[in-house]
Formats: sequence, structure tokens, C-alpha cells
Amino acid sequence: MGSYILRRLLHAIPILFGVMVITFILFYGIQSPRVMAKRILGDKAKEEAVQNWLHQRGYDKPVFINLKGGNPFDSQFFRHVGALATFNLGTSDATGEPVIERFKQGALPSLSVTLPAFFMGIVIAVCAALYFVHVRDTAADLAGTIGSVVLMSLPIMVWVICGHALFAVWLRYVPAFGFSLAPGDAVRFLALPVCLLVFAGLGSDVRLYRAIFLEESRGEYVRTARAKGLSNQAVLLRHVLKNGMISIITLTVAALPALIMGTLVIEDFFGIPGLGSLALDAIRSSDFSVIRATTYVGSVLYLIGLILTDICYALVDPRIKLR
Repeated sequence: MGSYILRRLLHAIPILFGVMVITFILFYGIQSPRVMAKRILGDKAKEEAVQNWLHQRGYDKPVFINLKGGNPFDSQFFRHVGALATFNLGTSDATGEPVIERFKQGALPSLSVTLPAFFMGIVIAVCAALYFVHVRDTAADLAGTIGSVVLMSLPIMVWVICGHALFAVWLRYVPAFGFSLAPGDAVRFLALPVCLLVFAGLGSDVRLYRAIFLEESRGEYVRTARAKGLSNQAVLLRHVLKNGMISIITLTVAALPALIMGTLVIEDFFGIPGLGSLALDAIRSSDFSVIRATTYVGSVLYLIGLILTDICYALVDPRIKLR
């Protein structure tokens, strides 16, 4: 397994390099550093202030290769690649704060929302899918299928707007805006965002897990287990659920980047100062350093998630060998 993980890590290097190149090219394709400086400093900023801003951030250097003498690699591109390769996320172009500090500040609020929603969503979706497989071809199964399709058809913004209007504005069960992890306040501030995040993804998860479990329930091993006298509940829990875990692991581990990086809509709408809100603010203010760091960290987390997925395969199913 060690050699397999090492090879996967080596394969990740060209992928991450591609991410660095694409983010750099997109940055210059959308707007130049001078335009960004004018946008941050204001249209009335003096030329001296603009030049100083560009110099402090290294945006006055050659773009790809330094042909003006000295080190040819002393350019914006190689500084960009070198910083990300060493996980030096730099400082914010808009505020001058270290990006890593802003990430640390936003990690806990994001995880406070996404972690409970992640685990609650998995448990509820798996239990509901197993129940619909247990009562398949009945009125309850039909109602569950219709309900799942309805939930899938509603975008997350519908849940956010309706849930906020009903529970925060009209009924006033929870605060309408803000965030606090103080004792007694955490549940009040997090209950509605977590529940909305769970329901937003519940329909698609239940439908998918139900399809996975139905496919597994048609296997030869299920017929053998039933022939031995096992009840339907025992077959579902001991055999169908276990064999369906491979597909579920693929879906859940692949959600690792979104789990850590937070959710843009929920955090921005409820004023949660998480990583999703940080990324959205960076887009609004053309803060390339934060956008670059967010994209790179998300890519690293996604690659780690893929490796963890393969490892979990081998742990769940002994027949799978990592070579």
C-alpha cells in the first residue's frame, strides 16, 4: 500500500502544476494586475500609489521569463508556482493579511456547518434508502421516490430563502443573520444553516443510495442469504449495506474539499465568516491571492480525497488490492 500511495502522490504533481498554470493564465486573461490595483485602490489613485502596490506584490516583474538580466526565473509565473509548491499562500491583495491566517479564521466556522450537515445527511440518506428498498414497490416507496425527485428539483437557494423567511423572519425561532460559537448561541446560529444544507442534498442522495442498494439486493449472495433463512432486515443490514458501502464511500470522500472549504451560498446568506464566504468576498474584490490559494487548496484536498477513497475501498472490501 505504501508504494501505491507514493505513486499516487507522484501522479498528483503534474495535476497540481496544471492547476497552477491554469489559475495564472486565467488571472491574466480576465484582468491585468494594473486593473486589479485600480479596482482595489480606487479609480482616482495616483500612479505612484499604483506602482507601489504592484511592486509590493511582485506584479511589476516580467510575466513568464525575466529577460532584463539577473535571474531569468525571477518572474511572476515562477514566483506564483514556487509559492504554491511550498504552500506559501502569500498575503491578501486586498487587505495585506496573510492568507493562511484568514484560512485559519474561516476553517472553524465552515466546519461547524459542514461537518454536522455532512454526517447527518449521510445517516438520514442511508437509512431512508434502506427503508425504501425494504418496502419497495409499495405506496411508501412511491411516495419516497416522488419526494426525492421534488427535493432534487429545488435548488439550494429555494431552501435557503424559504427556510430563512419562515424560521428566522416570520417565526423568529433562530437569528436571521450572524454567527457565534459561544455556549448557548452555537445551536441557535447553526441549526437552520445545517438543516437547510442537509435537506438541499437529501433528495439526490436518497435516490442514488436507493438505486445502489436495489442493485445490490439483486445479487446472488442476497438470494443465498435469504435461502438460508435470514430475514429481509438482516439481509439489508448485513449484506446489502456492506456491499453498497463502496459506492457510498466514493461519493462521501469525494465531498472532502466542499466539506472543508465550506459552502458559498449558506455562509454568505447567513453571514457565517467561513472559507466559502472568504472565497466569495475574494471574487467580489478581485483578490487574486485568496482566489489562487482557495483553488490550490481545494485541488490538494480533492486529490487527497481520491487517495483516501482507494484506501477505504481496500478496508471495506478485502477482495480489492491496491497495486
